Amino acid sequence: MMAADVICLRFAFLFCFFLNKIHHSETKTVPVENVFKSGHTNNWAVLVCTSRFWFNYRHVANALSVYRSVKRLGIPDSHIILMLADDMACNARNPRPAAVFNNAKQFLNVYGDDIEVDYRGYEVTVENFIRVLTGRLPPGTPRSKGLLSDDRSNILIYMTGHGGDGFLKFQDAEEISSIELADAFQQMWQKQRYHELLFIVDTCQAASMYEYFYSPNLIGIGSSQVGEDSLSHHVDPAIGVYVIDRYTYHALEFLEAVSFGSAKKLSTFFEVCPKRQCISTPGVRMDLFQRDSSQVLVTDFFGNVRNIEITTNKVCLLGVTVADEVDSNIDKSKNTTEIFLYPELFPKSYDTKKKEKQLPVHQSFVLSCSVFLMLSGVTFLTNQVS
Repeated sequence: MMAADVICLRFAFLFCFFLNKIHHSETKTVPVENVFKSGHTNNWAVLVCTSRFWFNYRHVANALSVYRSVKRLGIPDSHIILMLADDMACNARNPRPAAVFNNAKQFLNVYGDDIEVDYRGYEVTVENFIRVLTGRLPPGTPRSKGLLSDDRSNILIYMTGHGGDGFLKFQDAEEISSIELADAFQQMWQKQRYHELLFIVDTCQAASMYEYFYSPNLIGIGSSQVGEDSLSHHVDPAIGVYVIDRYTYHALEFLEAVSFGSAKKLSTFFEVCPKRQCISTPGVRMDLFQRDSSQVLVTDFFGNVRNIEITTNKVCLLGVTVADEVDSNIDKSKNTTEIFLYPELFPKSYDTKKKEKQLPVHQSFVLSCSVFLMLSGVTFLTNQVS
């Protein structure tokens, strides 16, 4: 019976060996850059109203209207930075307290009851705006006030207020120039803070704000050309001021027809406000953008369509395949650059770190051990009976 025991044990060993071979032959390591074929994996929006005072009611309504649209299309508050230089909802002149309307019929309160303003009043400054874009916020700043984007983020930046040739005023006290804005976007690109960026500005001589852009994957849209004024749309007699600007009004009219999974292209958005409606001439700059606008979805910037791709292959987040790791004689004690290392949302506890050091147990290994023990048990019982 000893020969039978040896045969059974050898059979069990060979079965386990071939089972593991089959498992590893079916598993293929794929670099992470080959998984996200659609380009971006998340969306962010930075919406800025730079104007104070009651007679600039329409600028606040502009920003709040875009805020409502992107939120309706799926971008959560956690991915929206809203900056309002004045609080029109609580202004003493407002006949409808706690409400802001973008239409004279007042059928839609764009202020709503679930708004989250990240920067309000005197917090809306050029310095804070640049800090948000470049990620250089002071220590202790709440996470809700930061733009936590990465190199897979598509970002929409919308600005509205009073401007001129090459500048946009902040609260009638300071201004940001087109050169400063271009340099801020270049810092974002160098720090891998965006994948593609759509910049929209509704102000007088808006096209001058994207003249000096030089960073890749940027689109610039302005409501007026250099030398032109950007005009308001209509007044609300009950409130006593203009409630929205022309370009933003027609852009929102277009966005209201966009829904989840919409196939509308960005090239159609460029034509939302022709000169006969805007009075001014909207401008678009596309030379820095890598893709054809007729192939870019509107929801790539205004929505939050999450790209989910199912794969049975392993994904190497470090950008290095297992084969490369085996063939190369790299000193494990040296720190290697981790290309696709994403920031941690919460600090990990000591117990979690200990668990991460444990070797993963594959299902095939567990199955092999079970078969091995079963065959050993059968052999043992056979010996006992005989």
